[in-house]
Amino acid sequence: MSQKKLYRSKENKMICGVCGGIGEYFNIDPTLVRLAMVLVAACSFGSGVLAYFIAAIIIPDEPAAF
Repeated sequence: MSQKKLYRSKENKMICGVCGGIGEYFNIDPTLVRLAMVLVAACSFGSGVLAYFIAAIIIPDEPAAF
């Protein structure tokens, strides 16, 4: 049994693939994650945008499938 890992998505990518990767990790629609991110960014006076770009730096790219 392999362990699940969080990666930035290459398929469900809009800006950096963070929301797509989170959606794939939790098996939910990435659009819902994107909408939640927009709400967080709007309610946090821009801190959510900063958190997104920090996550884009920290979360690794999805490895290439062979």
